Amino acid sequence: MLARMSEMMFVDAIRRYTAGLPSDSAGWLAGLRDRLIGRTLALLHEQPAQPWTIDELGRRVGLSRSALHERFVQLIGMPPMQYLTQWRMQAAARMLLDTSATVATIALEVGYDSEAAFARAFKRLVGKPPAAWRRDRRHVAGQRVDATAVE
Repeated sequence: MLARMSEMMFVDAIRRYTAGLPSDSAGWLAGLRDRLIGRTLALLHEQPAQPWTIDELGRRVGLSRSALHERFVQLIGMPPMQYLTQWRMQAAARMLLDTSATVATIALEVGYDSEAAFARAFKRLVGKPPAAWRRDRRHVAGQRVDATAVE
């Protein structure tokens, strides 16, 4: 019950904060304040592996392709498909660190048809291939654990 109450308090705090944002603010929280862009964000976050197109998103939220694109860019600060790519990479990075799943499995989980396409997109955004990034991050995390144990 305490966890649920904490969650409700957090949601209320976010609602109050977004309500007080200036009308010309941009970003994820500003997008959540808008009913249609908020629904678009929910779809992208709930189903990142879905083969989304701007047409399909527009159809699902009740906006034309151009209206969705314009409104999304105005509120979020980037086009919907670029946002989706970044969200997929965040989800992939989390899976790379938190699981032992193969890069190919993670690629499929976040919506890429091939490991090669995923690796190219990941490297373009992150600067390293997924396996090298995972290895480096785990190595750094291991060093932190070792340093803490010594102290």
